[in-house]
Amino acid sequence: MKLNYDRKSKDPTYFIQVGIRNGKKVTTKNVERIGKHSELLKITDDPLEYARQKVKEYNDKLKNSKVEYNIPINFDDKVINQGNIVSKSTCRNIGYFYLKALYSSLGISDFFDKACRARKIAFHPNSINMVLTFSRILDPGSKMHTLKNLSRFYGDFDFSHQDILRFMDILAENYDEYLSHLFESSNKAIKRNTSVCYFDCTNFYFEKESEDEDVYDEITGERIKGLLKYGVSKEHRPNPIVQMGLFMDADGIPLSMCINPGSDNESLCAVPAEKKMLRMFENKDIIYCADAGLGYSDTRVFNDFGGRKFVVTQSIKKLSDVLKQAVFHDFDYRFSQDGRPVSLEAMKTFDRTVKENRKYYDGYIYKSIPIDKPVDLGLFEIRRYKNGKTKRIRSKGNLKQRIIVTYSRKMAEYQKTVRNRQIERAKKILATMDPESFKKGPNDVTRFIKSDKEKKNYFLDETRIQEEAQYDGFYAVATNIFDMKETEVLDIQSRRYRIEDCFRILKTNFSSRPVYHHKENRIKAHFLICYTALLIYRLLEVKLDRNKTHFTTGQIIETLQNMNVVNCSDMYYQACYTGSDVLDSLEQLFDLKLNRKYYLPKTLNKFKKI
Repeated sequence: MKLNYDRKSKDPTYFIQVGIRNGKKVTTKNVERIGKHSELLKITDDPLEYARQKVKEYNDKLKNSKVEYNIPINFDDKVINQGNIVSKSTCRNIGYFYLKALYSSLGISDFFDKACRARKIAFHPNSINMVLTFSRILDPGSKMHTLKNLSRFYGDFDFSHQDILRFMDILAENYDEYLSHLFESSNKAIKRNTSVCYFDCTNFYFEKESEDEDVYDEITGERIKGLLKYGVSKEHRPNPIVQMGLFMDADGIPLSMCINPGSDNESLCAVPAEKKMLRMFENKDIIYCADAGLGYSDTRVFNDFGGRKFVVTQSIKKLSDVLKQAVFHDFDYRFSQDGRPVSLEAMKTFDRTVKENRKYYDGYIYKSIPIDKPVDLGLFEIRRYKNGKTKRIRSKGNLKQRIIVTYSRKMAEYQKTVRNRQIERAKKILATMDPESFKKGPNDVTRFIKSDKEKKNYFLDETRIQEEAQYDGFYAVATNIFDMKETEVLDIQSRRYRIEDCFRILKTNFSSRPVYHHKENRIKAHFLICYTALLIYRLLEVKLDRNKTHFTTGQIIETLQNMNVVNCSDMYYQACYTGSDVLDSLEQLFDLKLNRKYYLPKTLNKFKKI
């Protein structure tokens, strides 16, 4: 605040004037009239000194965040049309300041400064990456959508659509280095639990009707497979897809990812992706955890012979007959809560309406079955026979592992209920179905329908129904961990749902599909942006959880989305949001003082430098 008056006037009027910097716009406004020189002579001998004292008092009030503004309002003033076809909101989001605090802690700006040091570019890669990341969380949409809605964020962001595309090319060129940087910097930003590494795959569909063609290198003749391919879509769509493999730590924070063609078998991408990730870990001991599709023999051998542990889902249906007998044999089962021996038959027949039996209904029983399996090492040895002849044979190794089998009465009843509903649907199909259009799927309700040899008569397959019923309530995991209790191993496996939660956030909350890019480098850059958004959100979520304040994804994102401010005559900003539990918790963590009703422009401008 400063004193403003006409120094050439014989009877000047003294005002308290404020200088306002709002973005690139700098203005001054008189916020209070002190009085005319002749008027002030009635109360003081030195009007100029009196006015200066008033300005000093006003500045003291401002330091204590208490001032009074006299703002004239004309209700006849109209909004000015500046050539816009559609009216735009004047609200600006400041909720992203919390995300920016986490983003800055990852040192991404330094990474892009180093990566683009030898480039002559007019745009700022970090600024574009930051906006695209925050938009993916708060206002997901296409890159053009983000560009059109830049004004929704408080700040000065100035770049073109061409700048975004050029930035994505730079990001794709530094794919592996960027992932490594995020992993290393996130370890400094928060204490991470990387003792367990979860891995799973999903796929994303594209708004395109044809897949990418394979190309051949003119020099080497090597076939380079296209990224966008037809495959088995998780959403049962006919569009081409791209496969994503995601690694996650024990707290649900992403570790790394891989992008593969949509036609690739996801089980074959686990080992190559894990090799890349282990280079970031510097071969640190981890426990690899995945579902049955990504826990096949090669993955188990790779981790076991590499001195690492694994915990993977094991399909009981695919076990040998001898192991199936061991599973169903009512011997050595123990209760999960106290480890006492419990009969399998007792778990199947107890009265769950009795209060004392509630703990058995909510719990489960388990037993461990050790198995040794000979596996191919991928090596050869020369065997010499007595007659002097030699033969080159494959070397075999012994994979030591055990299968932990569980049985849950609650899960058995749930699976039985689901199957009974499917049987009812199968009966309706039999009553109305055209045999010519009959198609049998491996997991749909038609698996319970069987036909005769001539395929003229269709009926329920009672044998199939009874066969599936015997597996109700059973679940198994395979592991090479022998120095850990069975319940502890099962606890590791039980947290695998969080990686599915990561995919749900990516697809539902962040709207990462459908993808509109067609070039391979742009596709990879798109998923790197989505990955960055997921990493920052998970870091925020874990910080809140460790502060013993848990909120759902929707609650956190909605709070950040609603944190908008409106410009009041360029003099101050007023909050357009209410207080909440989420906001209080965020303030406890970051102390950014964004729970105020009013803000000076210079106060909000400080957050641009975070």
